[in-house]
Amino acid sequence: MFLEKSTIPNQGRGWIEVIVGSMFSGKTEELIRRLNRARIARQRIEIFKPEVDKRYDEVNVVSHNENSVRSIPVANSSQILLYIAGLDVVGIDEAQFLDADLPAVCNYIANQGIRVIVAGLDMDFQGKPFGPIPALMATAEYVTKVHAICMRCGDLAQYSYRTIESEKLVVLGEKDSYEPLCRKCYTNIKIGFRD
Repeated sequence: MFLEKSTIPNQGRGWIEVIVGSMFSGKTEELIRRLNRARIARQRIEIFKPEVDKRYDEVNVVSHNENSVRSIPVANSSQILLYIAGLDVVGIDEAQFLDADLPAVCNYIANQGIRVIVAGLDMDFQGKPFGPIPALMATAEYVTKVHAICMRCGDLAQYSYRTIESEKLVVLGEKDSYEPLCRKCYTNIKIGFRD
């Protein structure tokens, strides 16, 4: 469907930017910052988020610092294509919750001359690559990895350690369910060693 020749006039050179990291690392904050700069430059923007993410708000994308921007919730990545006509910049938050078509959708949008900025977790709670993010990182022009602070030792954190019992891949939660950890602290917990 989205691989057909576009009917949208090429508005310039498009590309993909991916912002990844653990929970509490500032991914959404950075996405909002980039979108605000595009808005100041009078570019036409739209931001999307998965319908499943209702932690802070049904519609708005909200950072942990409580900055927010209006968004369009989507059930799947292909729905984004319904809204791209006339846009200069597309933002997508919590992209790890979208389907495997996301990289193809983002590449299609970028090929139309639109800048695409995507934020999401690069690893799940088990420390494994999460959803469509790895494939998207492989085709993106720019990848930014942001880090949280380890809640155990204060080093840079890259893991989202789940503090509640659940083996489900997707458990929406905040500080009551997850904490950012560095490699050493995450590994020590996984092998049962406590400092």
